[in-house]
Amino acid sequence: MGTDFLILMKQEWMVIAIIFILMFIKIGSNEWKNERILNLVNILLLINFILGLFWNQEGTLFNEMYKTNPLIVAEKNILSLGTYIIALQAYSWLKNHQHVLEFYILLLSTLVGMFFMISAGNLLMFYLGLELSSIPLAAIANFDLEKRKSSEAAFKFIISSAFSSGLLLFGISLIYGLTGTLTFTELSQHLNGNPLEIFAFVLFIAGFGFKISAVPFHLWTADVYEGAPVSVTSYLSVISKGAVLFVFVSILYTVFKPIAITWYNILFILSVLTMIIGNLFAIRQQNLKRFLAFSSIAQVGFILVGISGASREGSASVVYFVLIYVFSNLGAFGVVGLVSALSGKENIDDYKSFYKNNPLLSWVLAISLFSLAGIPPTAGFFGKFFLLISGAGQGNYLLITIAALNMIVSLYYYLKVIKAIFMDPNDNPIEKLAIPASPKLALFICVAGIVLTGLMSYVYEYIYSLATSF
Repeated sequence: MGTDFLILMKQEWMVIAIIFILMFIKIGSNEWKNERILNLVNILLLINFILGLFWNQEGTLFNEMYKTNPLIVAEKNILSLGTYIIALQAYSWLKNHQHVLEFYILLLSTLVGMFFMISAGNLLMFYLGLELSSIPLAAIANFDLEKRKSSEAAFKFIISSAFSSGLLLFGISLIYGLTGTLTFTELSQHLNGNPLEIFAFVLFIAGFGFKISAVPFHLWTADVYEGAPVSVTSYLSVISKGAVLFVFVSILYTVFKPIAITWYNILFILSVLTMIIGNLFAIRQQNLKRFLAFSSIAQVGFILVGISGASREGSASVVYFVLIYVFSNLGAFGVVGLVSALSGKENIDDYKSFYKNNPLLSWVLAISLFSLAGIPPTAGFFGKFFLLISGAGQGNYLLITIAALNMIVSLYYYLKVIKAIFMDPNDNPIEKLAIPASPKLALFICVAGIVLTGLMSYVYEYIYSLATSF
């Protein structure tokens, strides 16, 4: 039992070990320079990701409150990789910050919460993991202590998070009252689709909707993304959202399997609203962080199309798309964060003639936006293709048509940014930026991921082999 406890929870233990190492450094020495701390954290996170690929086992603990299998391990490894990339990108921002250790302790605490949430086999364990992953995020959203917008972002995030968590907990209490159990494997045997169960499920949808920024639960997203530091915004848009999507698919496909017809109709409406509103608001944005916020909202709409397929293809396509989304969105945010840290500029107009002095960063941003738009041969095209194929499995071609039309609309605002970078004239473009080694490595990983993940069919085939049928 002791050995199983250590091996099955290996990924959680590794992140906790890193947290303790950083705490010991904080308590024991005040002489460490920021550059030394940042390099140590990057090395530890790389070791954490590499070790997460090996010596994994399948099993359950604590009377099925905790579970792990190859798909869950792969999901955690995706989040670990994304966290490592964000740590590399944060170098330019954190090297002059006073609270580097505190930032990573809070960040990794949220990652532990996400790992427990993904491995939850019990609604109570899921909720505890969700709260552990949410509360520290409000603190790091306010990490630009001298900026009023950062404080505002943290306040809006914690209020929205508390409200959504309350709705979710109310839904959990109703489910427990109706079924007398909190275990995922037993819940599906007790649900029959009566009105009170449908109401409880709507509360679940509302709670998850806030976490993944689905319309109409998206109103906090743009303000928080704009006000938070770029590295925190990256974490919110990719790691936090990806973790919740992994759990969302698991709960829909297992716990709420008996009411699949009901939740399909709800997902149909949510996906259409999310795609349309996300695209329309992205068109009119000038601030790149707000632009990417509404872009991420629209991307959630496409993911919901894939989830609605309610099949093995649906599960695999979501995990595959989140992997691609890690590379694409972090590539875009990496450039935006670097430019913001070194020049203070964040608006689209500031990027006019950006290519003139910064060709490397221009191409990284362009390739990332091409992938987010779903333009072949980038990985984003294949990701959206598999999501649409999964959604088409239900035979609802109206939904697929709406999604395809929204992909066309999204081309406009992604190409608007690329046009500003390469074609629009500017008498005073952003000067040539010196790129530190860590952010440069992060951008290289993102571009390589965007290109290779799409062209190597093995990646999707491997994820599909791990996914279970609905």
